[in-house]
Amino acid sequence: MTAPQGAGRDEPTPAAFRAATARGLQEQFPGVRVWFGEATGSWWALVPLRNGPRLLEAPTPQQLRDEIMNSRTRG
Repeated sequence: MTAPQGAGRDEPTPAAFRAATARGLQEQFPGVRVWFGEATGSWWALVPLRNGPRLLEAPTPQQLRDEIMNSRTRG
């Protein structure tokens, strides 16, 4: 009997998935720090702007990405 395709591969843990997502956003926005708040269940970003850093919070990575883009056009 053969193993199903993909068998034996470890699925990424939620923490590994969140870390990879944060890295991806940081690569997309150099200088921005991104993390998932375990206690809050929210996504966070510290965005450097001309008038000082801004802390952003969003419920999903996509919404955080949108907030980062909006803060850079306003800031």
